[in-house]
Amino acid sequence: MNSNNIEIIEKSFVRYLAAEKGFATNTIDAYERDVKQFTQYIHSEKKELKTIRHTDITQYIQYISKPGIAPATLSRKISSLRNFFKFLIEEMVMEEDPMVVIEPPQIVRRLPSVLDVEEVERILYQPDIDSPLGLRDRAALELLYACGLRISELLSLKIENIDFNEGFLICYGKGEKERVIPIGNCAIDFLTRYIARVRGTLERGQSDGILFLSKRGKRISRMGFWKRFREYTSKAGISKRVTPHTFRHSFATHLLEGGADLRVVQTLLGHNDISTTQIYTHITKEYLKKVITEFHPRGKRSTVAMR
Repeated sequence: MNSNNIEIIEKSFVRYLAAEKGFATNTIDAYERDVKQFTQYIHSEKKELKTIRHTDITQYIQYISKPGIAPATLSRKISSLRNFFKFLIEEMVMEEDPMVVIEPPQIVRRLPSVLDVEEVERILYQPDIDSPLGLRDRAALELLYACGLRISELLSLKIENIDFNEGFLICYGKGEKERVIPIGNCAIDFLTRYIARVRGTLERGQSDGILFLSKRGKRISRMGFWKRFREYTSKAGISKRVTPHTFRHSFATHLLEGGADLRVVQTLLGHNDISTTQIYTHITKEYLKKVITEFHPRGKRSTVAMR
């Protein structure tokens, strides 16, 4: 199979990921890079796609499994190939799937960093709400925590996505999947103030309805938001590593600590698989152990010898 045919197949695969699988843009970009790496490899090995067998896949995995590659990265590369060969079979380029016996690497899931309620509030109180950009930032931070949004979801919100009367917002997450999320009273209050006092002064006719605007009247960049978030975290005296995504982790953890149902939290976060949400139950278990250790009269390890 010549290079032109390979390029056509790769482009068709990208369209398949977007149109039929509904994958997010970042995922599609990563899968495209992974597949290009694989097709370049088999070209260097003078092999044809239709002749690839599971032994070839095993050799390729060994080839890319260089010291230092993260298990999550390797797992994604294998997932890319799994989707690629599924596509090739559907397109009748291949008859047998060489991926059926390939197992993904085991990934040790790290517990995400979370803030306690007091730490979240310290960050929320840092913006100067008497200044226009400070009020904007306070409204954005309140909404980020109140709804457990990803930073991309927050910065993509439009005014039309907010229902102030009912107290809900509509956001579009990974794969453009829609979800409806209730907004707490504090976030509604600061959103209302921001729109009434600030947003009109930032509008330059180039916003396309985006809710949170930069000084230039356009959508705030991820880097721009992250820079201001880091400043507020530093002013709040938070020493642990915190990112805007930490607010999402904290949102989920605080809901579960308060007794929320796991399935409800899954829906609010937009997780397809509940196992993704279950990682937060481990955090709450650690929290419960901490509470017992700190507050139960027999919770601390005794220094007195057992008799």
